Amino acid sequence: YQGLAGRSTNEVLQLYSAHGQQQKLQRNSVVIQLHGAIKKRLKQDLKSLHSLAVELSKDFQRRSKAYLYQILTAVQGIQLQNEAMQMLQIKAFDLEQSLEEVTERYEKEKQKRRALHNSLVELRGNIRVHCRIRPLLPFDTAAGHSISQDRQRNFSEKVAYAVDDETVLVKCSRPGHASINKTFQFERVYNPLESQDTVFADVAPLLTSLLDGYNVCIMAYGQTGSGKTYTMLGPQLEENFAYAIEDESELGIIPRATQEVFRLISEKPPGSYWVEVSVVEVYNNEIFDLLAKDSCGKVSGVKRDVVTTREGKSDVPLLMYETVENASEFLHLVNKGLQLRVRHPTLVHADSSRSHLVVTLTITTIVSGDNFGTSWEDEQTSQRLSKEVSCTFPQKMRDNTSASSSRASSPVQLEATEKMKQVKTRLQLVDLAGSECVGMSGVTGAALRETSFINRSLSALADVLGALAEQRSHVPYRNSKLTHLLQDSIGGDAKLLVMLCISPGQKYLTESMQSLGFGTRARQVQRGQVKKKNVPLPSKAK
Repeated sequence: YQGLAGRSTNEVLQLYSAHGQQQKLQRNSVVIQLHGAIKKRLKQDLKSLHSLAVELSKDFQRRSKAYLYQILTAVQGIQLQNEAMQMLQIKAFDLEQSLEEVTERYEKEKQKRRALHNSLVELRGNIRVHCRIRPLLPFDTAAGHSISQDRQRNFSEKVAYAVDDETVLVKCSRPGHASINKTFQFERVYNPLESQDTVFADVAPLLTSLLDGYNVCIMAYGQTGSGKTYTMLGPQLEENFAYAIEDESELGIIPRATQEVFRLISEKPPGSYWVEVSVVEVYNNEIFDLLAKDSCGKVSGVKRDVVTTREGKSDVPLLMYETVENASEFLHLVNKGLQLRVRHPTLVHADSSRSHLVVTLTITTIVSGDNFGTSWEDEQTSQRLSKEVSCTFPQKMRDNTSASSSRASSPVQLEATEKMKQVKTRLQLVDLAGSECVGMSGVTGAALRETSFINRSLSALADVLGALAEQRSHVPYRNSKLTHLLQDSIGGDAKLLVMLCISPGQKYLTESMQSLGFGTRARQVQRGQVKKKNVPLPSKAK
């Protein structure tokens, strides 16, 4: 500014203008230089980015090829695995088909073998023996016994098993000794899960034999609490033998057998059959008629006796027979009889039966004398027979209270009777009292006396089977009222099925082994071929 002193305004303005232009030129130069530097730097950066992009592209392509190769390899591996899986599935399917074919052939061969075995049993007159293993139940624990917890656990241990449908395996062990496995073979073995339906399915064919003219006896044997009454009768509701509709699947052999018998009869010509039922118990070696009535008409057990007829058959004189026309009437009568059956609680079972129950269905077939043992010609013959039956055996007999209270007596009835023939077949359903160990059951007094009679009668039954198995000349039927009563069934006049019932627990090992031994002896009995009663052949359709 000192240089501007004394100068004119124009000169100052010119100087300022020149100075501004100079500064502008300097700024432009700086901008140009900066722009060049930036441009150069950008080119370098772009070149670097391009190189980097090229490298990344190459790396991406290289990795993509590697990943694609891995994917292709994996896909090929999956395809190979799928092919192998398909081959395995085909092989598995072929194996399943082969297994099904082998299983089917096995079942057919098994059925053939069983049929041949049954034929052999028929020819020999062997006793069929089925064995049912019940499930473990709460009372299998050692309640009421002052023993250690370890021993109580051992008592509840399962030792009896159904290996298959024909074999029972029992694990026998004693303290300080090695365990020994024992096996028993029977015609049929039921595991704890098999139902009442399954059990009866194997029993039903015997009922067809009943209407074919054979006597049939089904007997449940086993210790107290092993499931005999459940198998034969089913669950009993508060001491009342009554069943709700929803409980039909739990019905036992006796009610099911009756239903089946009446179903089979319904398929026959009307009026050609009628059914009578008797219910007796063997208590303290005495026979009691559970359908007999006192002077007031009230059902009360009346003592009866068993005798041997001239033909060598056992008979109970004055035994009450009630005629029934359907299963409901039968169950009603059995219920009345069961109300009188002796029961007593023990440490083993709270509702232990103290007597042997024998329910007998007697089926009478009516045939004319001319057609006895021959076929019925047509339905007219059946209708005529029905009329003759109603003449010979009036309605009074169907409502009778005694087996012999109503018989033809007038000349007309006697003449009609001569034209007719009666063929009687019997179905005996026996629920034996259970054998028991006195020390385990804890009974005293009268119950102890009952136990003594029960065990002695069952021993007598075992002695009879032993004598039959050894074919002795003398069979001790009369050693017990039970064996005397069942002489015809045991001795060969009936198709006999023994249903062994055993408990699976260690606690009852001794009793289970005794029952299995009884069944084994029963299978050894050869009574000869069972005799068939003469019955008419079914009518032929024209």
